Amino acid sequence: MFRRVLIANRGEIAQRVIRACRELSIETVAVYSTADEGAIYLRQADQTICIGPGPSAKSYLSIPAIIAAAEVADADAIHPGYGFLSENEHFAEVCRSCKIHFIGPEPETIAKLGDKVAARELARAAGVPIVPGSDGPVEDEAKAIAVAHSIGFPVMIKAAAGGGGRGMRIARNEPSLVTGFHAARSEAQAAFGDGTVYLEKFVENPRHIEVQILADRHGNVVHLGERDCSIQRRHQKLVEESPSPSLTPELRARICESAVRVARQANYTNAGTVEFLLGRDGHYYFIEVNARIQVEHPVTELVTGIDLIQQQIRVAAGERLGFGQEDISFQGHAIECRINAEDPDRDFQPSPGRIELFVPPGGPGVRLDSHCYSGYRIPPNYDSMIGKLLVHRPRRDLAIKTMLRALDEFVIEGPKTTIPLQRSVLSHSDFRTGDHDTGFVERYYGSHPAIPAGGGPR
Repeated sequence: MFRRVLIANRGEIAQRVIRACRELSIETVAVYSTADEGAIYLRQADQTICIGPGPSAKSYLSIPAIIAAAEVADADAIHPGYGFLSENEHFAEVCRSCKIHFIGPEPETIAKLGDKVAARELARAAGVPIVPGSDGPVEDEAKAIAVAHSIGFPVMIKAAAGGGGRGMRIARNEPSLVTGFHAARSEAQAAFGDGTVYLEKFVENPRHIEVQILADRHGNVVHLGERDCSIQRRHQKLVEESPSPSLTPELRARICESAVRVARQANYTNAGTVEFLLGRDGHYYFIEVNARIQVEHPVTELVTGIDLIQQQIRVAAGERLGFGQEDISFQGHAIECRINAEDPDRDFQPSPGRIELFVPPGGPGVRLDSHCYSGYRIPPNYDSMIGKLLVHRPRRDLAIKTMLRALDEFVIEGPKTTIPLQRSVLSHSDFRTGDHDTGFVERYYGSHPAIPAGGGPR
């Protein structure tokens, strides 16, 4: 087991890794930018090192600064969290060359899965259905038009690199395809340094289903069930839950087995998420693999009782998984709301600044992963997430009631937050019956969702 782990991240995920390491008797090193020098988790780490100014390019994305900190601290391993350098194959390779363990997949695997065109081919080779689309990258608009006509409109133009909804456009006809093609290429080049795009058939109003997998270095691969992430806006998730209310036991088994096949085909190790679209007709399609821990991993922890961060660390240290597929059981229903410092009434405009009062909810079945507190100042430099509010109850209807109660209890004075929108979503009759999809927020709340008085439609 590792002696000392450096956490190349910030916020609630840095705090989460510190807690996991503490229970494994591993020392922790927290790096931070000058914008985060007042963070509460810095008090919980065994050692702290400032790695640069507020802009992430000069701190959390600076590979030389992070490697230098690891070497100064004599860290055995680096946990990248999510975002920042977590899916950067060059960073994983530098860690390996410096004899520092990277707590994640091998750099070759990250590179293979980070290219979504290559990942599609890998899934096809594993016998897993993929969305019809182009055979490889699309270099010019003439080829884009030809592909679109061959698979039929509407189509999705997608960046081969990166994620988070950037470099993606929907085209419903030829003029919008030409405009979207160039816009997606430019956005992908600016965001990821790679303007490569490809085309897929756009699946109208699908469910977004993702499967959590774990794999060790000894050939053992298991899945830990699925999460339904269909409540999202512009490909950014707002509410996640497990199990999905849309899956039959048979369909659940097929999707989860498909995820395991993809992981085996990729020679995957550590934790990862295999993502699928599920059509209204019951057909599902592979879309990508997130080769890191996900923001919403606690949803799976609650229904399985397995600490995913500790499993990541154990696998990276060379240990075998301590359980097989037959040992994993699923209990109850979990829901997560990502509480962001954003104003839903102003197109989700970020709302950084000082939190004047922070009173977290509690009670039976409630968990909050957050690094915030009264007086904390949310910096404008990074993601706007305040925390992840989770509930775990025996049934979905009870979980919804508990989440509504917890959202009502949660006091955050100062910044605008997504709580009013999430309260309205969970009160909506379509969400309560499980009849929702990725178009839910835009369909009921529009591009600028004003929250209806009284908590929204029921």
